[in-house]
Amino acid sequence: MTALDSAQALTFDLFGTILDLGGSLTPSIAAFLEQERPDISTATFWKQWRARQRLEQYQDTIMMLGHAGYLETVRRALHYVLRLNNMEPTEDRLQELMAAWQNLSPFPEVAPALERLHSKYRLVVLSNGDPHFLDHLVRNRVQFPFDAVISATGNGAFKPHPGVYRRAAQLLDLEVNECLMVSANAFDSVGARACGFQAAYVDRYNLPVEDSPFQPALTVAHFTELADALL
Repeated sequence: MTALDSAQALTFDLFGTILDLGGSLTPSIAAFLEQERPDISTATFWKQWRARQRLEQYQDTIMMLGHAGYLETVRRALHYVLRLNNMEPTEDRLQELMAAWQNLSPFPEVAPALERLHSKYRLVVLSNGDPHFLDHLVRNRVQFPFDAVISATGNGAFKPHPGVYRRAAQLLDLEVNECLMVSANAFDSVGARACGFQAAYVDRYNLPVEDSPFQPALTVAHFTELADALL
């Protein structure tokens, strides 16, 4: 019997794990830059935006000035990156690029894998997203009947704050080791493991896991491999 055998619920990260952020957002970014700054590559702009958003989330949690919420950190990051690239962050520019976040799409192999996994596990979204935003994305974009959708907003902090994972286990009426975090963000896997969760790292982006004793028990390339390994 392995540690993974104790898992009763799979808790899924949404942004970048189930939902293909880059594939969904770069067409809008490309169209924007073609009009505004054709000298800047779409890949560079997206990499800057995503990296800055994570920094905004960490600052939000560490500074403890009130939880701004996921979409607000996205907006703040965009504001910063526009200025970084010598573009005035006007409301029109912000709204044009922020609108694309409403149309995020899942990776193509996600739905079939979730159907398979649901035969054995409770499937739960555990995300940094705002509750209303998660409701929209799960209902209209992922279109899968998860057993629960849990937002980090209830903790007033973003993952990998330990309270996010512990609260999720409590809401699911499970011990922490009965939950398995599935994420394509290495910090999320490490954060979950540090709280006693099991973790599966979906290495979609060919990135290493942090130098930490809290390593994921399982590493896969995509959800098809995840289902194959857990069933």
